[in-house]
Amino acid sequence: MGMSEFYGEGDEAESTATIHLALDMGVTLLDTADIYGPFTNEVLVGQAIAERRDEVVLATKFGIVRDPQNPRGRGVNGRPEYVHASCDASLRRLSTDHIDLYYQHRVDPDVPIEETVGAMAELVDAGKVRFLGLSEAGAETIRRAHAVHPISALQTEYSLWTRDIEEEILPTIRELGIGLVAYSPLGRGFLTGAITQPEELSEDDFRRHNPRFQGENFKRNLALVARVQELAREHNCTPAQLALAWVLNQSRPPEIVPIPGTKRRKYLEENVEATEITLSAEDLARIDEAAPVGAAVGDRYPDMSRVGI
Repeated sequence: MGMSEFYGEGDEAESTATIHLALDMGVTLLDTADIYGPFTNEVLVGQAIAERRDEVVLATKFGIVRDPQNPRGRGVNGRPEYVHASCDASLRRLSTDHIDLYYQHRVDPDVPIEETVGAMAELVDAGKVRFLGLSEAGAETIRRAHAVHPISALQTEYSLWTRDIEEEILPTIRELGIGLVAYSPLGRGFLTGAITQPEELSEDDFRRHNPRFQGENFKRNLALVARVQELAREHNCTPAQLALAWVLNQSRPPEIVPIPGTKRRKYLEENVEATEITLSAEDLARIDEAAPVGAAVGDRYPDMSRVGI
């Protein structure tokens, strides 16, 4: 996402080099969406993997609709005809004949999930999509969707400062055999410790509008980062690596796969090295104490009305 929008200015050459290095390092899952750019990130990814398509598990998403008159305006569309049109458009931009994992980016409250997933299942039957996913869906919606067609993955935010899914969502998907793709496992960069004040973010960085990055919330959340930094020093790793190692250690069948976003090779290498960190039961207990459920202050988005439906 950050290669094309939301996190300040991008660099297409560096982004492409980062994707190529990821493949060289054994990273196989690449995640994009039609909303990123909008549309331009799918083109970037498609061009970057054109000669290496068989090495990639390619995931993209549909369902969030941008408002051309309002850069931050958003709508949701889960109508069957929109599902088909969005898939065809993504296939063209990605320059591929199939999408490995196709998500509904947000649930449309005005369209029964059975209708949306039914249309997505038709894409599987047509050979355009291999597996289906949902993003930010509630437990009951997940069950209803899974009854129509197997849902392979749920993508939702999960990290040391966003652990609310542990109460209901994680038990539900584990019961159903659905994997978790954890986005923003570094807390949108906050858990790296690199952001010490909101003013460091560029004017067009969407985090300036995120409640957790504003005012007193920001100051109080720095205390959580300080605890993560202290634990990271004990393991001779960066706070980002500790945060990723924690997410990886939550994995048990079905798997949890974190997708830390980056647009630079140096951070990609740092992130991949997190897979080499071993955390003991004692380490995990201390991390749980330092970053319990509800530790972060502030909502995840300015508008949470379309999350967890």
